[in-house]
Amino acid sequence: MPFVIHCLDRPDAGDLRRRTRAEHLEYMITHGDRVAFGGPLQDDDGSRVIGSLMVLSYEAREEVEAFLKDEPYSRAGLFVDLSVSRLRQMVPEDPPGLLLKELERERSAGQVG
Repeated sequence: MPFVIHCLDRPDAGDLRRRTRAEHLEYMITHGDRVAFGGPLQDDDGSRVIGSLMVLSYEAREEVEAFLKDEPYSRAGLFVDLSVSRLRQMVPEDPPGLLLKELERERSAGQVG
């Protein structure tokens, strides 16, 4: 089950992200089998990192919480805001044909009554 982790950096973090980046990268490499994708969030012109986004593959939220407890940026207090949400992946289709099946179900529901 995918979980989306959306994190915003503290405005007063200074160079905390830079100082902990190598440890963060090592951690992500170690847990690469659980990371669907992720990366730094940037401001509109791309000149500054403002947070992080990760999509993790775990069965339960408690596993995600355990991952975040030891994640270097999180452990260092880099984030002013961190949210965790389950995701039902639709695109890319998993399994193939999912969107067509959903469309057919939606059209059928619209014709009821």
